[in-house]
Amino acid sequence: MKYNELRRKSKCVKIKDREIGANSDILIQSMTNTDTQDYMATIAQIKALEHAGCDIVRITVPNLESVKTISKIKEADIKIPVVADIHFDYKIALECVRAGIDKIRINPGNIGDEWKIKEVVSACKSQQIPIRIGVNGGSLEKHILQKYGAPTAEALAESAFYHISLLEKFGFDNIVVSVKSSDVRNMILANRIIAKQCDYPIHLGVTEAGDDYSGLIKSSAGIGSLLCDGIGDTIRVSLTADPVKEIYAGKELLSSLGFFNKGSIRVVSCPTCGRTKIDLISLSNSFKDAISDIDTKGKEIKVALMGCVVNGPGEARECDIGIAGGKGEAVLFKKGEIIRKIKEEEIISTLLMEINQLINEI
Repeated sequence: MKYNELRRKSKCVKIKDREIGANSDILIQSMTNTDTQDYMATIAQIKALEHAGCDIVRITVPNLESVKTISKIKEADIKIPVVADIHFDYKIALECVRAGIDKIRINPGNIGDEWKIKEVVSACKSQQIPIRIGVNGGSLEKHILQKYGAPTAEALAESAFYHISLLEKFGFDNIVVSVKSSDVRNMILANRIIAKQCDYPIHLGVTEAGDDYSGLIKSSAGIGSLLCDGIGDTIRVSLTADPVKEIYAGKELLSSLGFFNKGSIRVVSCPTCGRTKIDLISLSNSFKDAISDIDTKGKEIKVALMGCVVNGPGEARECDIGIAGGKGEAVLFKKGEIIRKIKEEEIISTLLMEINQLINEI
């Protein structure tokens, strides 16, 4: 059974020419960290994210001046949907809709009076623009925080349902729900509660996770656990790093769980031990750089980089291509069969040649 068949069944929300939820692929998101008013820098970063494989990008829109960048983005041949991140000022949301934004991310509760929420809902409804409800452990409503005493999983879930009710009150259900926390366990438990009690698509992420080491570990634990439960329709691996790294991390995470259907190169490499006679750590890092921009044309290619012949042949048997190291050399495997021996300095170039052949096979 394909992993996608085990996923929670949610309603479908359309954003630009893409779909979130239902039977659609799990989409990878990121957010720009440029000054939004600097439209040239923002567009350049969006294009870099798009090139890396980003499916949806979010930009912060803190003031009315920043709205002008949305029009510039629309003129720049950006193909992926763009989400406006808005807090407090409903007028900014209305202007973003007029500027042609593809989706809006808000906390309805901090928009203010209900008539303001109604105006935002009416504008989004008229243009068929979805709204992502964003709940964060660091910004819960006072009445909910007082009830639970801390940003518990139950508090996070209640905040999400409170915001949902504010939109549903005005007949709006074009909704994506997102509940994030820097506490991984609370994030997991809150999303499990939400998944059981509504059918809206869910965006997953661990907020303020950390750099590209600790952030990746926390995100893998939180997002990965929920994906294994069948929960999650879009993800963001939040890192204190270049946003492009979030995309590569997201692709790797989805690929490792069998959810990435757009083609990729998956690398299996051993942790090394005293039996290793080649510089496998440097080899692995260099190989990762060498394959970073390869277009697999939708094919999933699995490569094994093994330090010795103990586990090498077995792992290579499960991979399309692989090597098992020896002293200054390696044995090349293809589809589990030994092809030949190659020198250590020839490993990367040989693997790249074999990968290109696999890509171009009919």
